[in-house]
Amino acid sequence: MMITIRDVAKKLGLSITTVSRALDGYADVAAETRELVVRTARDMGYTPNRAARQLRRQRAEAIGYILPADKPQFSDVFFSEFIAGLGDEASLHNYELLVSSVSPGSDAEQAIYRRWVQAGKIDGVILNRIRLRDWRVQYLNNQKKIPFVCLERSLDAYDFIGVESGSYSAMLELIAHLIERGRTRIAYIGGSPELKIEFDRFAGYQAGLGAASIPGNPDWVVHCDLTPDGGYRAMQTLLCPDRLPQAVVCVNDATATGAMFAARDAGLEVGTDIAIAGFDGIVGSAYTQPPLTTLEQPVYAVARQLVRMLVTLIAGEELPEKHVVIQPRLLLRASTGG
Repeated sequence: MMITIRDVAKKLGLSITTVSRALDGYADVAAETRELVVRTARDMGYTPNRAARQLRRQRAEAIGYILPADKPQFSDVFFSEFIAGLGDEASLHNYELLVSSVSPGSDAEQAIYRRWVQAGKIDGVILNRIRLRDWRVQYLNNQKKIPFVCLERSLDAYDFIGVESGSYSAMLELIAHLIERGRTRIAYIGGSPELKIEFDRFAGYQAGLGAASIPGNPDWVVHCDLTPDGGYRAMQTLLCPDRLPQAVVCVNDATATGAMFAARDAGLEVGTDIAIAGFDGIVGSAYTQPPLTTLEQPVYAVARQLVRMLVTLIAGEELPEKHVVIQPRLLLRASTGG
């Protein structure tokens, strides 16, 4: 026998309207009630008529996320955690998560965003790996058709809605910690200068050195593609015996993982001969050899929050907070001698 919305409402002792609005993801239903309705409907085997609901709501019932990657990076734990958060929260609101991958800044990237928007394939977009001047932000802001939220804020003039990480102050804290441990020759492995995370984290690195009156050394600043392979190659350029740094701070954990491999391959003991730290706090950072000191930000939880914000915008409702700032937490581990 086919399970109907009436059956779900009867089982829970709720009105059909409440169950319907909970399943449709309306924000006027309490989160606990919505989760209970969704879970009960799933357990009972209720399958909504998606086509009818799309027609009724005049929506695609999908949110889009395009992973900006020059190489396939679904194996990068940051993206794995981020996409998992997007998918879990989208499902809770009865939205599909449409995911693709494309080289950032390419013609293909522009084509896929325009196709999604103009064809009505999505109701909203989530952006990350924001660039200082980001054509995606400019395009979506000018369209005024599709709401969007961002992880990090570009320097473009627009009404920012999303989540920002306190990268600058977090990096200041990390640099101060290394200096307190007597490591004053500190190198930096960063990403593309076009990225907002690079802009903020490198500025924090420079300010941390400046606060201790330590002059920066341009030979100790290297950029890579944010992958372990890029971190490995960048670290190799820093391993010169006559100017070996005492510590290396990396723009993300993936880069730091590669840097640790390069240091070990060069015969150095990470945490003793040289300190290495990352940024992001991905799950695997606690299980590297040695465990990686990192600045942890709740990637999975941030992704879910971005979806909640976007769903509220799609529903045409007011956000209680448009601009959320999270503060990364310094996790001291053996890679810096902790």
